[in-house]
Amino acid sequence: MTQRTVRTRIDVVGVGLHTGRKIRMEVLPAAADTGVQFVRTDMKRKSGEAALSLGVTGGSGGAVISRADHATTLSGDGFSISTVEHLMAAFRGLGVDNAVVRLSDAEVPIMDGSAAPFVYLIKEAGLKDQGVPRRFIQMKRPVTVMDGDREVTIYPADHFRVTYTIDFAHAAIGRQSLSRSIDERTFVNELAPARTFCLLKDVQVLRERGLALGGSLANAVVVGDAGPLNDLRFHDEFVRHKALDLIGDLALLGHPIVGHVVAYKAGHEMNSRLLRQLMTDRDAWSLVTKVPVAAAAPAARAATQSMGEAASY
Repeated sequence: MTQRTVRTRIDVVGVGLHTGRKIRMEVLPAAADTGVQFVRTDMKRKSGEAALSLGVTGGSGGAVISRADHATTLSGDGFSISTVEHLMAAFRGLGVDNAVVRLSDAEVPIMDGSAAPFVYLIKEAGLKDQGVPRRFIQMKRPVTVMDGDREVTIYPADHFRVTYTIDFAHAAIGRQSLSRSIDERTFVNELAPARTFCLLKDVQVLRERGLALGGSLANAVVVGDAGPLNDLRFHDEFVRHKALDLIGDLALLGHPIVGHVVAYKAGHEMNSRLLRQLMTDRDAWSLVTKVPVAAAAPAARAATQSMGEAASY
């Protein structure tokens, strides 16, 4: 129930999924109530380093989601940082409220295409309790965004839960659903290892658009006509990764959510629209420091609920 940051510095070198370039990343401890700040070390300004700050309470960097096409991109002050969702999901899943992320390029390294490497590195660095109350976004009424048959809604609840359904025409993916109460255990074991994925037939199109230049079987599940070219980590790894992306995108709000998110055929673009709608509908939620017991420790609740429970809405 109190804010946390990483205990020691984390150093990472990896490739950018979309840029294909080698990127150095550092994650540093940060003071309470400062949130997550992204810094571009390859860009210097007269006023200091180029930085973007996140969260509903604002920040000096004034980050906004400028693109949600195959990755979430933050922009502000004349520059951008892409593919932030897996790192942000790891922060939220492990309860990291404050951190400084220093990057040598415009993208967070893709690692193996999941959040699991970030989870490992954060756990190795350790977490520091900062003794300052954590603030939660407590939903008071539903907020919905729709686009054709795609929809994502966040409902009031007494803890954080995600229900997600995907429906792909490709037979190897098809329709998959999951519903989970999200705490550290379920995040680390059931969602963090799920990797990003794409269809083999789309790879060339993406690269012609300047995307997926660093993609490979080492950092993405690639699905060919006959099925995945990789061994899957879960039989429903595709929907698990979509839920992971959703958690990472929602983490851009800067505070944990107490609510039930129900998504159908959503994705980054729909997630970003939900964030914008939440910023508009300020009366739909409130920032609180005291939340129901279930929100503080949902593991007991999760253990008593069916792993495949459908939404009750």
